[in-house]
Amino acid sequence: MNRIGVFCCWCGTNIAGVLDLDRTLEEVARLPGVVHAEYYKYFCSQQGQEMVEKAIKENELTGVVVAACSPSMHEGTFRRAAERAGLNQYQVEIANVREQCSWVHQMEHEAATDKAISIIAASVEKAKRNEPLLPVSIPVVPRALVIGAGISGIQAAIDIANSGHEVILVEKEPSIGGHMAQLSETFPTLDCSQCIMTPKMVEVAQHEKVRLMTYATLEDISGSIGNFHATIRLRAAYVDRELCTACGLCVEKCPVTTTSEFNCSLDARKAIYVTSPQAVPNAPVIDAEHCLYLSEGKCGICKKVCDIGAVDYEQVDQLVEVDVGAVVVATGYEEFDASLKPELGYERYDNVITGLEMERLCSASGPTQGKLEMGGKIPSDIVFIQCVGSRDETVGNEHCSRICCMSTAKQAYLAKKKIPSATVTVFYMDIRAFGKGFEEFYDRVRKEGVIYRRGSVSEIYRRGDRAVVRAEDTLLGEPMELEADLVVLAAGLVPRPETDAIAKLLRLSHSPDGFLREAHPKLYPVETATGGVFLAGCCQGPKDIPDAIAQAGCAASKVLSLLGAGWLASDAQVAVVDEERCVACGMCVDACPYQARTLDLERNVAEVEEHLCQGCGTCVTACLNKACELRNLTSRQVGEMISALGPTRPFGAAEREGSILDGKAG
Repeated sequence: MNRIGVFCCWCGTNIAGVLDLDRTLEEVARLPGVVHAEYYKYFCSQQGQEMVEKAIKENELTGVVVAACSPSMHEGTFRRAAERAGLNQYQVEIANVREQCSWVHQMEHEAATDKAISIIAASVEKAKRNEPLLPVSIPVVPRALVIGAGISGIQAAIDIANSGHEVILVEKEPSIGGHMAQLSETFPTLDCSQCIMTPKMVEVAQHEKVRLMTYATLEDISGSIGNFHATIRLRAAYVDRELCTACGLCVEKCPVTTTSEFNCSLDARKAIYVTSPQAVPNAPVIDAEHCLYLSEGKCGICKKVCDIGAVDYEQVDQLVEVDVGAVVVATGYEEFDASLKPELGYERYDNVITGLEMERLCSASGPTQGKLEMGGKIPSDIVFIQCVGSRDETVGNEHCSRICCMSTAKQAYLAKKKIPSATVTVFYMDIRAFGKGFEEFYDRVRKEGVIYRRGSVSEIYRRGDRAVVRAEDTLLGEPMELEADLVVLAAGLVPRPETDAIAKLLRLSHSPDGFLREAHPKLYPVETATGGVFLAGCCQGPKDIPDAIAQAGCAASKVLSLLGAGWLASDAQVAVVDEERCVACGMCVDACPYQARTLDLERNVAEVEEHLCQGCGTCVTACLNKACELRNLTSRQVGEMISALGPTRPFGAAEREGSILDGKAG
């Protein structure tokens, strides 16, 4: 006999501000199988959970329905409470009457209440047919994969490795360090970026628990939390980088030049090159696209001058397969393409550059060795324009890039220090100095003589060899023009182009801004919807260096809690096969996105690898013979839930099965 208890959460304006809980309980208490119904202010509180536990024991409940917020918030909370009371955790259902009802029907109280009653009724029907399930324990591979070796990826790898676990660190560029390695100084302390970054780069490269794979990409990944199987492509560098002594002779003698990506195309590099003077690993790679030997069969000078024979034109890409228990995605960001704002003249005028290009000009390892000059000339008037590609609906970027205000302040300060006689002006929309020491640094910059003008820039055009910034001073309410020798566009942060491919491989979703979505913005900021996959740094959204490092440490701690246990209790709500109906057609095998289905050709049936199955239900929809079902979400359960939503759902007293209406604690 079913004995279902229903617990409605009051939750202030979130639920009770819209729903009539008294009427809801009156109706719910009449549902067949419901023997206990009550509401309380906050069932997720300790006292609320104790009330649920008490009701389970006193009423000998066989199932529980909690009418509250999304199951992603508190399903685990109430499952644990049920287990403490002796009820199997899989006999707990969450009726989402907050996100799916009260939040979306703020002005329709009566209709919202009717809908809430229907949602609870459907959950009751499901709870009546839930079976007690036991999780499957599976071993966890004690190794982690970190994708991306910027500051976030490096920090996550170091934290995991320092705890004794192996780490595979994959970076698509020839050297690690990411965008932080390109910076001149960091705000607000003005520390040399390389001085604080290079030790981290060396540490992770030399760590005995870290296997560093540069010039590499994630090709494929299968499996699930605790047991992933990854295939990594090591691109041909055409140089034996372990044999190379980094003497630099090959680079010196190479006759081919092309633009330097590391220096933002402000100067040239050779076809065989080392990314930067502080590169880790400090060994060259050959750019096959520009190498005369690899593209045309000519030249070969680099091989001729290499006495130790490290240059190898016969190298090919290699595929390396590794098993890991967890994955950290730290793929970073891309600078907004300022040419998408053609009115600002980027790529048309040489003296209009982006903030990252400004960093390279200011850096001692940059194309001008730290001298702030354009075309050999020292600028006397410098203008910075903020929010280029950020907070801009016209280019599809409504988000704030967070770092631009302080990056611009830092660059304006450096410009003033390098050229004291220069006039430095910043056009801004708003100043967002939100971090520790940021407001103080902003004040310091203005005291150094940097001029801040609240203005909306409409156009940049040329007058002779100077750029003219046309804008509206929004404080004075009048148009203005300002001539400049150098204009710096504070280009915002956007997702990297490869983010979509990574998301597809790992089955991740995107936020509206295009960055990777976390499982919950407050409760689970580094977890994702794919178990065992965590986010770190700017792949999740724009952030500064301290926040990126903090999130990397958080992701590492989540990885360690997973790997350290050694065993994992997987969700028992997985697919099952009715062997009498199954004809081994293989459609479920092809449809399964988790490779959790196989065919037993001897018995002529499909089988489920329970430790891989994620209970997504794709196999159920693919099976033509209705031989696939999900535990505790069977076709019968779904049918009964749909019937409970219909207008003919009986609420009469005659339908009651010993129902009672218990206390309505306020």
